[in-house]
Amino acid sequence: MPTLPPSQKIAQSTRLYRKLHKWLAVPLFLFMILVGGTGLLLGWKKQVQLLPKTAKGTTTESTQWISLDSIQQVAQAYSRTELGLPDEIDRIDVRPQKGVAKIVFTQHFTELQIDCTTGEILSTSTRSSDIIEKIHDGSILDYWIGQDGEQIKLTYTTLLGLGLVLLSVSGFWLWYNPRRIRKQKREVVERV
Repeated sequence: MPTLPPSQKIAQSTRLYRKLHKWLAVPLFLFMILVGGTGLLLGWKKQVQLLPKTAKGTTTESTQWISLDSIQQVAQAYSRTELGLPDEIDRIDVRPQKGVAKIVFTQHFTELQIDCTTGEILSTSTRSSDIIEKIHDGSILDYWIGQDGEQIKLTYTTLLGLGLVLLSVSGFWLWYNPRRIRKQKREVVERV
């Protein structure tokens, strides 16, 4: 079997990279648009007001604040009675400089801001950035089906991440190999 000239070997490998690139890019196209778009929104979430503005409490003097347990009870009661939504709390984010506690729930995207001194509800908002983040990392599917783990998220991010790495590598070779072929052909012409 005759050996191929170097430029033909490079051309063969380029055809292989082109096939790999095409077969990866087509199924991953929509997911990459989704991840890119949501990533852009997350990067600009404060500027495009996807996060509720933080209210100001009565005082920043923590010695005058009510207990976290009292804040939790206020938030849970408000979620059940006023919003008619589940009351399981995911986290309480205390902002000492503002005298406010932000409460985020596990089963919905509502954020309550509560005055740490009076226990008054200062703000009720939807955390759009949390929804976008769940879409971005694929955990929205885990959330919708009520799955406690992150199996879908891990599968989604693994496949998308590996796909992006392979597309980058094959894209590089699709860009670089034609340059190598031209260089080798010039060298052959110069030798003759």
